Amino acid sequence: MTTIKSSLKIDEHFKLRDEYNRNLLKKLKAQGANIKKGGGEKSISKLHAKGKLHARERIDLLIDEGSKFMELGLFAAHGMYKEYGGAPAAGTVFGIGKIHGRNCVIVANDATVKAGAWFPVTGKKNLRAQEIAMENKLPIIYLVDSAGVFLPMQDEIFPDKEHFGRIFRNNAVISSMGIPQIAAIMGPCVAGGAYLPIMSDEALIVDKTGSIFLAGSHLVKAAIGENIDNESLGGATVTTEISGITDEKMPDDKSCIEKIRSLVSKFGKSSTAGFDRTQSIEPKFNPDEIYGILTEDTSKPYNVYELITRIIDDSNFDEYKPGYGKTLICGYARINGWAVGIVANQRSLVKNAKGEMQFGGVIYSDSADKAARFILNCNQRKVPLLFLQDVTGFMVGSRSEHGGIIKDGAKMVNAVANSTVPKITIITGNSYGAGNYAMCGKAYDPRFIFAYPNAQIAVMGGSQASNVLLDIKIGQMKKAGKEIREEDKTKFLNQIKNRYDEQTNVLYAASRLWVDEIIDPAETREIVSYCIELCNENPDIPKFNTGVIQT
Repeated sequence: MTTIKSSLKIDEHFKLRDEYNRNLLKKLKAQGANIKKGGGEKSISKLHAKGKLHARERIDLLIDEGSKFMELGLFAAHGMYKEYGGAPAAGTVFGIGKIHGRNCVIVANDATVKAGAWFPVTGKKNLRAQEIAMENKLPIIYLVDSAGVFLPMQDEIFPDKEHFGRIFRNNAVISSMGIPQIAAIMGPCVAGGAYLPIMSDEALIVDKTGSIFLAGSHLVKAAIGENIDNESLGGATVTTEISGITDEKMPDDKSCIEKIRSLVSKFGKSSTAGFDRTQSIEPKFNPDEIYGILTEDTSKPYNVYELITRIIDDSNFDEYKPGYGKTLICGYARINGWAVGIVANQRSLVKNAKGEMQFGGVIYSDSADKAARFILNCNQRKVPLLFLQDVTGFMVGSRSEHGGIIKDGAKMVNAVANSTVPKITIITGNSYGAGNYAMCGKAYDPRFIFAYPNAQIAVMGGSQASNVLLDIKIGQMKKAGKEIREEDKTKFLNQIKNRYDEQTNVLYAASRLWVDEIIDPAETREIVSYCIELCNENPDIPKFNTGVIQT
């Protein structure tokens, strides 16, 4: 093992970066705190008046006292559906917590947001929860309190493969995998949504507040002319004593949650993947200093070794091919005792073996080749992978093209795509172009993917995109025999750049679930450790095979 030494200087530049990144985080936490209120304090008070708890109160009671709930998708739907008044957190709270020491995925409808109705992103968020449960073989608990599909947007949530119906298909698949599913009907459970709890292993229902039916009383009246109230149609007494579709009637939310805890406490233990873990050793350098390492401008360079040394045990790093392909850092380390393979973009300028300078954050042929080999090694040795992604793309130009950059890039993408050990990705800055793919972006099935508050995701940066699109527009106008004025050029450039700046913002990505969550950089170590713990609960790691690779 080699200890990564730090040459970080606590100077004015450090203080500027530190203040900038702390302020970014502070703003995000303030926005997150507001989102956690759901439909607002008045709506929560109305729930309480009905004898119901808010979704977040239910989760707090469900998880072990003093334990943490790793919430995912807090910013889902942020800035979306404005014409309908918005949908904080997509009307669903989802994450992972411990119940009697057992890690469980928990999904709870927030009835204060449009009565828990399902927007398009709500469906996507629920599917992501089920995906995490399946990939890591984690039990899943559904706290159901929903009016069903948000009808004004039914065409975007109902019929497609990754829409509402996929959730019930997943219920069946999860059951066939032997993964426990428990549902608690704590409010309305209507139409297609009624299948979710009934396709779970066990379904509880809260008396007087829970109800389940394919069609509510108003629709029944319209469809067949029958007069009946919702309680008589599908309330707790009816469903537990007459139809038998639910298993037990509970007097209130608290009793229902205590019952779920009791059921989970009796789950049998399963084998694990067997990822190596030893005693944890704190890093030699303070993780809080990460704020001052990350730049205030993602185009500026910084030394990624300084970041790595603050998240790994004892700052010890077995680097792979340290003298080759220096724009990608690869190596073995431990995080909170867990063995991990790290692939990180080096953001500072480096010099290759020929003495030539290479740009930081850019993937060259040699670095792509190195990373591909390293990923193969991690799969061979059953070591989980951590990607620290701050990439502006692959190197371009005649020299790179003639040198086979596409071939070497494809080799790396192939290795990432076929890797079978768990992959965890953190976007620590830029995530542009095919670099997003090679560094295990969302399309490459990371078990978990996070972003720092300064992260930006796009096919290219705003400035580059503006100039490319301007060149195209000028070319089109010249063909039409027209000229573009300088003031029009400036206006057009600003319009494109502003649009790109909005779309590359980390909140834009988080709202669409391109990342699971925006995290505090100082908590990287804790979060990665917990994710590996979760990944370790699935003992089934398929055999690694890359298929055909151009060499």
